[in-house]
Amino acid sequence: MLSPIILAALCALALLVVASIRRIPEGHVYTFRRMGGHVRIVGSGTHLVVPLVERVAHKISLAGAAVPVEDLELDGQRHRGVVYFQVLDPQRADVVIEDVENLLRNATRRLFADAGLPATPDARRGWLKQSLNAQLRETGLLIARVDLAALD
Repeated sequence: MLSPIILAALCALALLVVASIRRIPEGHVYTFRRMGGHVRIVGSGTHLVVPLVERVAHKISLAGAAVPVEDLELDGQRHRGVVYFQVLDPQRADVVIEDVENLLRNATRRLFADAGLPATPDARRGWLKQSLNAQLRETGLLIARVDLAALD
């Protein structure tokens, strides 16, 4: 029979092994940060992490997302928009992922107020998508689509 100390040590070891296994779902990337600030990006699958040393900083979905943009105004008419984006480079996107909604809203509002905004709705959508992609290229994001609707 095992002594209580050995049994407790085996239980603690088993708990440590279970706590160090992390399952990441398909289509997601997790960013792990160590106490010293080191960043490790891990894709889908089963991975080993160091408990109490590494923690999940961000859970990034690669499937894409939508950000609604309100309060767009052009020639006295109010508009509402939706910006659809996808993360292409999780390493670069990790820096902005916490504030991606505000980043996209502010960039869209700034561009919507630009004097170079085309007159037709279809040209406006294409121009906004192209301009947002040009501005956000270095962040690891891709703007897939921009929808605009005039409010009555």
